[in-house]
Amino acid sequence: MKFGIDRLIAEPKLRAPLSGKRVALLAHPASVTADLTHSLDALAACGDLKLSAAFGPQHGLRGDKQDNMMESPDFEDPVHHIPVFSLYGEVRKPTDKMMGSFDVILIDLQDLGCRIYTFITTLLYVLEAAARHRKAVWVLDRPNPAGRPIEGLKLRAGWESFVGAGPLPMRHGLTLGELGLWFVKTFRLDVDYQVVEMQGWQPDVAPGFGWPLGERIWINPSPNAPNLSMARAYAGTVMLEGATLSEGRGTTRPLELFGAPDIDARAVMSKMAELAPRWLDGCRLRECWFEPTFHKHVGKLCHGVQLHPEGPDYDHAIFKPWRIQALAFKAIRLLYPQYPLWRDFAYEYEHGKLAIDVINGSPLLREWVDNPSATPKDLDALTLPDEQSWASERKPYLRY
Repeated sequence: MKFGIDRLIAEPKLRAPLSGKRVALLAHPASVTADLTHSLDALAACGDLKLSAAFGPQHGLRGDKQDNMMESPDFEDPVHHIPVFSLYGEVRKPTDKMMGSFDVILIDLQDLGCRIYTFITTLLYVLEAAARHRKAVWVLDRPNPAGRPIEGLKLRAGWESFVGAGPLPMRHGLTLGELGLWFVKTFRLDVDYQVVEMQGWQPDVAPGFGWPLGERIWINPSPNAPNLSMARAYAGTVMLEGATLSEGRGTTRPLELFGAPDIDARAVMSKMAELAPRWLDGCRLRECWFEPTFHKHVGKLCHGVQLHPEGPDYDHAIFKPWRIQALAFKAIRLLYPQYPLWRDFAYEYEHGKLAIDVINGSPLLREWVDNPSATPKDLDALTLPDEQSWASERKPYLRY
């Protein structure tokens, strides 16, 4: 198969409209061609393109920044001698100066298919700025490694943030290019927007179900996204960023596991199976022990659970990472009623709100966890209508 960047490099006719225009690139470390050439270098090698600037999202063009609210500076690219602007530094929305550096911006970002992953919010901010400045935006499309499944509550009005661009469910099932189409329509943006589509992407085909296993090498799009299992689990495990439990930062399997020094993981798994055994279908859960080298519970032995959305037990159609993580929270709350589960800190520049609510786009998930009489059926009653309505809403934007 071919990603959007591969087609743009290989097909001069696709590049023809860019002739004579100043071209910028928004990219990160996973912005590579099939032969692992970084997209900035590959585009610079095209004699018919004039690169005038580059942009980096959260974690930076180089992907060197680790975590929440660790900002990247602007700099000059030492090879191509063009300015590199940070969209996760002094600003998160492009400034007038930044917008003045190009005529067309190419966006080549590997996404994870989750509302909270900030690259999609950066896409929206660039589209809004491009509409004001009459600039063109091209997304060089890439796979959604989590595939087409839909899961989770939609973001509620008033809960928009840098990790909540709009009323999407947690796992939306769109590519970045398709999301751009939805943004343009939903936010009524008058902007020159194009998608350089992939060729041969088959999101429903095993074993990759969204990621072309055996054809393309996985490159971290952010420091804690090291493999496909993480990408599949992320729509659930990202909620751990709003909890006191470790999500595995400081280990070799970040965002594939959870744990803490003061929980009994076996008891948690047993309670999860008792409460909603069907929610655990589609993957294997495994008891584990780990000691983070940094971040939460650094240097402390944690008892935990690892999700394994892979191997013979993996069923792509029924795997529900968001429900699995919600169920783990519920099990801990029932086993340890006074457990200090929720972190209270500034999360992605949102102050005065609990991080778990910012992540979920409302307090609904937290309120369900903390209500001792609320059942898995109650959460389904809240969530299924959102998932069903999104399945209909997204249909016009599907390109594959």
